[in-house]
Amino acid sequence: MRLRPIVTGLAVVILSVIAAGTAFLVTWPGDGALAAGGGRAETDRTRADNPLPAARATAGSLMPDRTLPSSAPVVGGPGVQVTLPHLLAISPKRVPQSTLLKIAKLRHVQKVVVADGGAVHVSGTALRLLAVDPATFRSWTPKNVADHPEVWSALARGEMVADAATVKRLGMLLGAEYQIDRGPRLRVAASASLGLPGVDGLVSQDLGRKLGFPGGVVVLVHGDPGKVSDKAVARLLGKGAQVERVGAAAVRPRATATPGRALVGRPTSYLDLYQRSATVCPGLSWTVLAAIGQVESSHGRNNGPSSAGALGPMQFMPATWKVYGVDGDGDGEADIWSPYDAVPSAAKYLCANGAGAGGDKLRKAVWFYNHSWDYVNKVLSLAEAYARTYAS
Repeated sequence: MRLRPIVTGLAVVILSVIAAGTAFLVTWPGDGALAAGGGRAETDRTRADNPLPAARATAGSLMPDRTLPSSAPVVGGPGVQVTLPHLLAISPKRVPQSTLLKIAKLRHVQKVVVADGGAVHVSGTALRLLAVDPATFRSWTPKNVADHPEVWSALARGEMVADAATVKRLGMLLGAEYQIDRGPRLRVAASASLGLPGVDGLVSQDLGRKLGFPGGVVVLVHGDPGKVSDKAVARLLGKGAQVERVGAAAVRPRATATPGRALVGRPTSYLDLYQRSATVCPGLSWTVLAAIGQVESSHGRNNGPSSAGALGPMQFMPATWKVYGVDGDGDGEADIWSPYDAVPSAAKYLCANGAGAGGDKLRKAVWFYNHSWDYVNKVLSLAEAYARTYAS
């Protein structure tokens, strides 16, 4: 495994800070489960075996979105041109500007950035964090992360963005607060696949300073893939520096479908996307998907996260996405933020709960999507309105 050098490098940095008197920074002790110390995720206590209430008209029903035939699905938020790192380096001390300039002048190097870093101890488990300036660091993250505004809003609010793998490994809850040993409470506001080995999450530079993180000890290098010399960077950083290559495999989430096999492709309008996605569940009307898409996110205009931690244009909970998320456009990635993946995934989830049979089974399937009968009535009322508005 190549993660050991990075972990060792972080340990060196952290130990040096402990020696300076920052007692709550620790070395990485191993895997463990975290217990939320404050807020908890929302839970729905409605019983799944409740009798089906009679269908009724929903007061103030939403009107169908008439821009559906011309509204193009959009992945993420405002566009950011990314320059992903190819090397991640940890220095035992602050890297001077003169050294950064020398690294920038190395052959095949195109861009260099420096960040603060350290670790905090929470309930017997350590989290290794980067403390970054969002304005300069945003372009160093994968595009779906750079384009998602909630990640950067969370950092601006002084909250943590956890790596998706860390959330899964430690059973963390989005929206929960965790008590840092001998430190403040830290809210985990969002998760993202950062693609940085040995890094469990991001906090703002200001918060990093309050936590006592050493400044300017983490260096990211972008250049010609596979050609930037890690040995040359290590040599410039000096004794004790650790350098790790960061490849494409580290930043792409695991696909749930074979790359190149498009389930629905990339339709040019939401109308077409909903219609194609309905074929994933024989018997399901596209109008139900359109109604859910409008109620949940206004067709991708408000992708969350919700207060309960639901994400993307169809507002999936991450745990549900792991089971039902599909690669709809065949790009090799099941992306919860992409409508091309999220809409057919919603069809798959509804179908698994019997939506294709219609009638009461459809009502129960929509209830499983959001445990509220008012929600069911709103969605199905809106679906009927869609059928009338877009009747062929």
